[in-house]
Amino acid sequence: MSVIPFSQALRERTWSSHGDSEGASFMKDLMSGTGTREDYIALVVQHYFIYEALEAAAETFASDPVASAFISPQLTRMPALVADLEFLLGPDWRDQISPVPSALRYVDRINEVAAEGWAGGFIAHHYTRYMGDLSGGQAIGRLMQRHFGFDSQGVSFYLFDQIASPKEFKDTYRDQLDAVQWSDEERERVIDEVLVAYGFNTDLFVDLSTAKAAV
Repeated sequence: MSVIPFSQALRERTWSSHGDSEGASFMKDLMSGTGTREDYIALVVQHYFIYEALEAAAETFASDPVASAFISPQLTRMPALVADLEFLLGPDWRDQISPVPSALRYVDRINEVAAEGWAGGFIAHHYTRYMGDLSGGQAIGRLMQRHFGFDSQGVSFYLFDQIASPKEFKDTYRDQLDAVQWSDEERERVIDEVLVAYGFNTDLFVDLSTAKAAV
């Protein structure tokens, strides 16, 4: 009887939640071209707060024997997000941005996982964000370029110029997941935390839709 690799089990067990997140109406509008430049900027702003927390957590886990294998400067997004916001909002962009409630909860959860020193929880959030950025995120970046006439400025977040082959990078990442000697119980906890992360992502799109409707 063959044993399903953890990375495969993780993907299969979280796929429906991943689809719920991708299918949120806010992203449907943005991807189809009916969303506005302001909608896109609102998404970039929320990414700033989420990745600020995630990459601060990465520093916390930099010497962790398990989590450190997943942390790579090739993935770092904060400089790109700062560049995008400077381009999209101008030099005073920091004074113009604030997190929506779901982003605050998302950030709080990432900070909580870091404070606990829970490597599996950190990897769950790391996996959810960066593997998504290297997958569907690449299509999002290209569509935003097409819809809004961006070159590279404005969509730097989606451009992983230090990763020659996203597919090879993701394959290596999945191999690393499969190599971690987690107990069955810990693997379940990691899968549950990925579902939590997808839930935050879906809530984020709901909040952005609500904010848009209130304007």
